[in-house]
Amino acid sequence: MGATMIGLVKDKRAPGAVLMNVPVPECGPDEVLVRVKASSICGTDVHIYQWDAWAEKNVVTPNVFGHEFAGIVEEVGSRVTHVKRGDYISAEGHIVCGVCKACRTGNAHVCQYTRSFGITAPGCFAEYAVVKATNVIHNEPDLPYELACLQDPLGNAVQTVLAGDIVGKSVLVVGTGPIGLMAVAVAKASGAGIVMAADINPYRLQLAERMGADYLINTRTASMTEAVAEYTKGEGAEIILEMSGHPGAIQSAFESAAPAARVSLLGIPTQSVSLDLSKHIIFKGLRIEGITGRRMYQTWYQLKGLLNQRRIDLTPIITHRMALHDYEYGFDLMASGQCAKIIFNHDKKPVSASLQGEETNHGQLEPVV
Repeated sequence: MGATMIGLVKDKRAPGAVLMNVPVPECGPDEVLVRVKASSICGTDVHIYQWDAWAEKNVVTPNVFGHEFAGIVEEVGSRVTHVKRGDYISAEGHIVCGVCKACRTGNAHVCQYTRSFGITAPGCFAEYAVVKATNVIHNEPDLPYELACLQDPLGNAVQTVLAGDIVGKSVLVVGTGPIGLMAVAVAKASGAGIVMAADINPYRLQLAERMGADYLINTRTASMTEAVAEYTKGEGAEIILEMSGHPGAIQSAFESAAPAARVSLLGIPTQSVSLDLSKHIIFKGLRIEGITGRRMYQTWYQLKGLLNQRRIDLTPIITHRMALHDYEYGFDLMASGQCAKIIFNHDKKPVSASLQGEETNHGQLEPVV
């Protein structure tokens, strides 16, 4: 019998997950085996944990899930030449074919044969993970693990923000979950004129202000469309970054768009969304961008430039740190909305969920040694 490890497994096609002993994954000739040092919970992981209609349609079970990580290479495959044992890495989560028309024309991020790390292929909520060597992203040695593991979602934010010109533009970020919060920081760092942030969650709106938002809209108590119109003196937002996936928020976002605006859609609706195409899209002359993952690998170079040069600071959105064994507490927090990014420190010993105060402080980040 081969070596085993602890992994967080989506074992049934129903809500929940379980920690269990699973085999350490084998490293193929074009792959690397990574000891995971830190991982983080993504909104996609919440879909998987809660088992909604999207998960039922897209997720393979049983499977170790999780796809945002940083770690140290333990083993490399026989054909791998650009990665070595001891390298400090993260990885792109889209496992693409490399030979279809999309891949060959610079659009691998929409390869129709994609397998997804932690969704349709084994992921990183475990002691070890295997990733395709071509997907490896090397990290700077002084980048803390808990920041390095956020590069996957940061890439989502970067692609959403930089899908078109943004310098000097008025920007509306709809939905201030973790990627929306990152989008606020990226937009500010990329030269946006003003950045508005809309959400129903006061806790996350406060975080949006910390990340640089100029104007906050609580859509539980105010009309997004009216608030944007008032703040922009009737013009509307020139850039819409829709991160929520909520049908009502999507409708309001299109209504809030200025003529000739660009709308980037990242949020995933769990149901159909009705839009007045003629009024809010065609006669406004809008440009609409569907955003999925990160452009391979343009987005990674863009986010590395922002992160490594300290153009953005993601520290404020790391609100909780815990051991993987405390995953139930972490997913409960995600469901409550009273958090931003939750980090699993894979070297950390489990604690009782009753120690919430200790776990929610923003302690000092520890550099990689």
